[in-house]
Amino acid sequence: MTKIFIINGGQHFAHSGGKFNQTLVQWDKSFFTSLDGFEVQITDINEPYDLEEEVSKFVWADVVIYHTPVWWFGLPHKFKEYLDTVFTAGHRKGIYYSDGRKRENPEINYGTGGSLHGRHYMLTTTWNAPETAFTLPGEFFDQNSVDEGVMFGFHRMNAFTGMKQLEGFHFHDLEKNARPDRIQDYFERYTSHLAETIQSLPLTITEEKPELC
Repeated sequence: MTKIFIINGGQHFAHSGGKFNQTLVQWDKSFFTSLDGFEVQITDINEPYDLEEEVSKFVWADVVIYHTPVWWFGLPHKFKEYLDTVFTAGHRKGIYYSDGRKRENPEINYGTGGSLHGRHYMLTTTWNAPETAFTLPGEFFDQNSVDEGVMFGFHRMNAFTGMKQLEGFHFHDLEKNARPDRIQDYFERYTSHLAETIQSLPLTITEEKPELC
C-alpha cells in the first residue's frame, strides 16, 4: 500500500471559506482508494491536532500532498503555524535531525540534516491571480513561476527535511472566474496529473540519521 498524507491548509477566515481546498481533498479521496493500493491520512489545519501525531504522519507517509491557498503571497497564518509547530516538534523525532553542518567546517552542508529521505511531496496552490499574471511579459510576477517565485521558500523548507519534490499543480483565477466548466476542466487535469505523477512513482523509503553536529 502506498501511504498518502494529505494536508488541507485552506483556512476559514474573513471572506475565505477554504471551500475549494475541501473540494481538492474530496478529489484526492476519490482517487486514492484502498482498492487501488493506497492508504490515506488527512489533516485539516482548521481542526484541533496533536503535534506528536502530526509528526508521526510525516514519518509514516510515502507522499505528502499539501493543498494551500495563497494569501498575500504567502501561506495562511494557521497553516504556517501548523508547519512551524509540527516541524519543530519533529526535531530528532523523524522530520529533521540537525541543519546538516559540522562544527569543524560550518560553512558547508547547510540544509542536509533532514530525516525524511525517500519521501516525496506535492504542492497545490489556489489563486485569485490568473495564470497569465505569471507568464505574460509585463504582468505582475515578471514571468516568474509559482514554484520559482512565491513558493520558493516552501520548497526549500521541504528540501531541508529530506523530502523530494514532485511536480505540483496550481489552480488560478478562482474568485472572479470559477465557472463550472473551468472547475470540471481542473478536475480532469488534476486527476490526470495524479495518475502521471504519483500512481506510477516507485517508492522506497530509507531512513537516514545524520551525525550529531
